[in-house]
Amino acid sequence: MKNLTPVHDFSYDTGRIKVFHANAGEGLVKHEHTFPHATFCMDGKCVVRKEGKEITLDKFSQPIELFANEWHEIEAIEDGTVFCNVLAEEFNS
Repeated sequence: MKNLTPVHDFSYDTGRIKVFHANAGEGLVKHEHTFPHATFCMDGKCVVRKEGKEITLDKFSQPIELFANEWHEIEAIEDGTVFCNVLAEEFNS
């Protein structure tokens, strides 16, 4: 999978927002953090793989929480996919 950097990365109040634009096969390779964060899909489709689960998201899907110290990866499965990660500002990584 081709690893991405965010197209938009900004603070809002006490949160950090990271927006990714991806084509099929692009995303965030398997990794983990010492903090939780939420992710959701704004356009297209992506799959979130995490310990014991594989969840397909689109713009109608409920955001999901990725827990601290839980490996996960996010991969676009359609060209033109836009997904977003939201985390507390103190966890800006």
